[in-house]
Amino acid sequence: MKRIVALVLALLMVATVLAACGGNSDSGSSDSGKTTDSITVNIWDSNQQAGIQEIADDWSATSGIKVSVEVVDWDNYWTLLEAGASGGTMPDVFWMHSNTAQMYMENDILLKLNDYVDADDAIDLSKYYEGVRDLYTRDDGGIYALPKDHDTIALLYNKAIFDEYNVEYPTDEWTWDDMYEAAKAITEGSNGDVYGMAMNTSNNQDGWYNLVYDYGAEIINETHDGTTIGSDEGKAGMEMVRKLLTVGAPQSVVAETGTDSLFQSAKTAMITQGSWMINAFYTAENHDDYAWALLPYADVNGNGTCDDGERYSAYNGLGWAASAATADPASCYSLISYFCSEEGQLKQSELGVTMGGMEGVSDAFANAFPGMDITPFLEAENYNLFFRPYTRNTTVWEDALQQAGAFLDPWQNPDDPELMATACENAQKIIEDAIAAE
Repeated sequence: MKRIVALVLALLMVATVLAACGGNSDSGSSDSGKTTDSITVNIWDSNQQAGIQEIADDWSATSGIKVSVEVVDWDNYWTLLEAGASGGTMPDVFWMHSNTAQMYMENDILLKLNDYVDADDAIDLSKYYEGVRDLYTRDDGGIYALPKDHDTIALLYNKAIFDEYNVEYPTDEWTWDDMYEAAKAITEGSNGDVYGMAMNTSNNQDGWYNLVYDYGAEIINETHDGTTIGSDEGKAGMEMVRKLLTVGAPQSVVAETGTDSLFQSAKTAMITQGSWMINAFYTAENHDDYAWALLPYADVNGNGTCDDGERYSAYNGLGWAASAATADPASCYSLISYFCSEEGQLKQSELGVTMGGMEGVSDAFANAFPGMDITPFLEAENYNLFFRPYTRNTTVWEDALQQAGAFLDPWQNPDDPELMATACENAQKIIEDAIAAE
């Protein structure tokens, strides 16, 4: 909480400085009279660096402006942006995320893009995924980032482990109970040497969030002012999570090793993962053993088929943003426009960087990983998608849900169903109180 308050104060300070210097971005004007011969781009995912640099180089060939794409790890990325917002140096162009976008947009730290977009034939905002587009548009209509991509979630499994313990591979018809039975068979069949599945409380978008929605509840409602995590439906989804954890890797093991490392070391047979991580597993040593499947569904009505509303995948989307204090806002917008244009979005998919933020440009993504079928990520869109839950101060309640008094307790003691039910009730209050304080 102290960090959030510090960030708010820092943002307010720099907003005041910008206004006093005539640098406030509300006008969206590109008439700065300044030019540059280089642009610094910051991202946090090394898996995407080469592809983004290639796309940027295409733009540079036309613009004559060199682009340097630099990777900063997740934690340091936000530390550096906070420092820049409080008077330090910010990169020219960078990614925005749903966790923090609202705070940055509210204080005009980001370049306002409305005038640029209005004059840009390459950008039609109606063509982008609604959740991503809306995330980076302020309540007053101000646009502060353009949709870079979108992602979905799938089930990753190790075929060699399934074969060793004579368990059938996941199918599109799998329910979460089917996943439980398969995980149970592997964990017990190996006498605990291999875990049937692994999940972490921090794996929310790519993990337990999806079960909550499958069973009919919402982490955050569509108006971003409430939750139903403490409802009977929310408890049912989290009860299924608890059940899975009883046949999965203990949290002490997960905390020490991490789900991805457990999977790549063949210590767990299944994890759920986001499309942004495909390349990490595609290039892994034992990638020939790895395969993807649709997320299981919740057979809530017990009829044995996946009906509407019983299979969800979370999706999120990053935004390309620019610093309000950049020396050459017009050039920065031009680069962002190219990243988000149909040409740039198609190449992003073709290179296997990520699926596009623009609808209808991601089919080529399925062909970017020869020898690995990643179509479940695309097929997930034939069911139900929900946008990654967020509010103004997402990290306040999101972090609290992972602590004692919330889901950490049943995560560490999954054999006690009452702990999970109580955690859901506590989570309801945690989220409601956090929203009320915003």
